[in-house]
Amino acid sequence: MPRIKLEGVSKSFGKITALEQVNFEMQDGEYITILGPSGCGKTTLIKIVAGIWTPTEGRVLVDNKDITNTPMEERDLGYVFQNIILFPHMNVKDNTGYSPRVKGLSEKQIEERSSSAMELVGVLEQQGYLPNELSGGAQQKASLARAIASKARLLLLDEPLSALDARVRVELRYALRRLVKDLNLTAIHVTHDQDEAMSVADRVVIMRKGKIVEIGEPTQLYNQPRTLFTANFVGQSNFLEGTVQLVENGNAAVELRGERFLKVANTGFSIGDPVVLAIRPEHLTLSPEERPNTLRSKIEESRFMGPYTRYRLRAETGDELLVDLPTTEAKVADGSSASVHFNPDFILSYTRPSQGLTEALRLE
Repeated sequence: MPRIKLEGVSKSFGKITALEQVNFEMQDGEYITILGPSGCGKTTLIKIVAGIWTPTEGRVLVDNKDITNTPMEERDLGYVFQNIILFPHMNVKDNTGYSPRVKGLSEKQIEERSSSAMELVGVLEQQGYLPNELSGGAQQKASLARAIASKARLLLLDEPLSALDARVRVELRYALRRLVKDLNLTAIHVTHDQDEAMSVADRVVIMRKGKIVEIGEPTQLYNQPRTLFTANFVGQSNFLEGTVQLVENGNAAVELRGERFLKVANTGFSIGDPVVLAIRPEHLTLSPEERPNTLRSKIEESRFMGPYTRYRLRAETGDELLVDLPTTEAKVADGSSASVHFNPDFILSYTRPSQGLTEALRLE
């Protein structure tokens, strides 16, 4: 299992900078997902690791060996592409055995590797099928079997599930995670799907505009994101701008628009500091009566989302708020008034960005 390290990796295409000073390191057997909006540099990054492209600056190291200029075919890796690439004239078995055959293995070894890989991903019974006779999910499983049969130590997955139906995507997420761990592989998985990234990864790399914004475990990125961009991009958050007016006993009182105050856990701010508060929709509750740490609000609409109902409200401060309540508890009618309660334990505080909140949250 390889240890991967990127040092100061940048990539430019003419005047366009696709990657800028990317640094990160992953350990043997780690499953990393690269998550970010379209055009943030995810695919550029994985293609540099694969050897398809060479960085303009920086180095790629595997087990402390510089492979920056090593051709793709000389790197010990398996690559599963976004667009399913199988030889159309070969059946599943022959596609799976292609890499072992190119490496000059015996027919017995090819048979063993192919059968093992097909069984692992669940296409052994379809080994005689041509690609056009398979569903999209089965085709991608066959692509994965081919990558596994190469016995590569590093598995690169470039949006491997994006072309599949929603139910198949969920099924293959867990299959991918299980395979990587059972085979003791190191994996880099590029995706724009938050649920996919969070459900398979040991750690997630958040990218924006060619740079790494934040790296962390899924639970940390969701519950304690270090940046406003991550708080907005991973899951969904409500954001309120305000100014710290009081610091006392480990708490801070933040004044919002309309001279309304919220108590938050103090995270090192001083009186007068401009801040942005963030809280997840599921951490807010509705009450017919005003309570401490609430904002009077009016429900503009509600949407049934299956296990929960999402309410969109307009607070007395003028801010829009999203509140998610379990469907069994969602009894408030559209157009009615309610107080939105903020639990201080779930409110995150950030320094108000100098470029403005809208720009700090922008996905492009």
